[in-house]
Amino acid sequence: MRLMRRARVLQGHVFFAPRAGLPIAITAMGHIFIATGELMKHLFVFGKTRFGPAEPLLGSAGILGLAALLAMGLPSAGVAQQAAAVAADDSASVAEETGSQGARDAETMAEVADPPTDPLVQLVRPGASVELDDLMWLHRPIVVFADSPADPRFHEQMERLADGAEALLERDVIVLTDTDPGVTSALRKKLRPRGFMLVLIGKDGGVKLRKPQPWTVRELSRTIDKFPSRLREVEERRGS
Repeated sequence: MRLMRRARVLQGHVFFAPRAGLPIAITAMGHIFIATGELMKHLFVFGKTRFGPAEPLLGSAGILGLAALLAMGLPSAGVAQQAAAVAADDSASVAEETGSQGARDAETMAEVADPPTDPLVQLVRPGASVELDDLMWLHRPIVVFADSPADPRFHEQMERLADGAEALLERDVIVLTDTDPGVTSALRKKLRPRGFMLVLIGKDGGVKLRKPQPWTVRELSRTIDKFPSRLREVEERRGS
């Protein structure tokens, strides 16, 4: 009875509006009766008593369709909008990740295609894990030993080598550094340095020079240019 009185109140205050207000009234009725199990019954009663045969545009079937739309259609539209928003966010995240990965791959390929051109980077390498046999007939190693990287003689020697890096690279020189006497590297086992030491090794693997003090690139270049192997290289390059 309480529900019927509320329906009559709504009918008296809302449904005297023109037909254009009918969907609003149906929406209000839907929200009132969805909480009960009598929505369909009251909608049918409302359709018969309010409209009857004089309103062919909205019969019981029309009210039933509107009720179904209110009960199912509108929430579904909200869920669809939320799903579309989530899908858009996921697509944007995937696109961003793909773009970042593509940029990283492009940088890596550029590094491989264009190796570092800084002469000092090409010249100097850590010698702790280097085997001299692997460099034979390819390079002329200059090994710089010290008991600490803070040794002033080590700093002076490396500065001199850096200043003449291009001249040394032209002579197939590679500089190997070892400043940790606590680690018995292959270089230390073979050359047995004491404190600071500069060692020049030929392409044939033989020791050509040992010096306990820093040397200039000019002095090293003059020594290398006297090697028979170096003389042959110069002749071959002139001939070509």
